[in-house]
Order: sequence, then C-alpha cells, then structure tokens
Amino acid sequence: MRSRCEICGKGTAFGHNVSHSNRKTNRPWHPNIQKTTIMVRGYARKVYACTRCMRTARKHASTS
Repeated sequence: MRSRCEICGKGTAFGHNVSHSNRKTNRPWHPNIQKTTIMVRGYARKVYACTRCMRTARKHASTS
C-alpha cells in the first residue's frame, strides 16, 4: 500500500515512542491510505487517498 495521499500529499510522519522510564525510540505514523474511485472530468479514476480527503470529498459532493 502506498504511504502518500495522491490528493493532499500527506505522508509518513516520524516521532518517538516514550516509555514510562522516558526512553525514546523512533517510530513512524502512517496516514490511513485507501484505494478509492473519484470522478475526474466525468471519468472514474482510481486513486490512493487518505480518509480525510475521502471524507472531505464526500461532504463537498453532497452539498453541490
């Protein structure tokens, strides 16, 4: 699965796991990327999009 949204460009973020003893280990946070179908100029196109973009697209489609 891809780790970057094709719509907004959101990708992997990095940070630390912090234990009770305050040791820090590196870890990634991956966006929730899903394969979805969107309409582009009247044609259906499959893209990898984050769920935030999918939600926003659904909200804008219902108001138009």
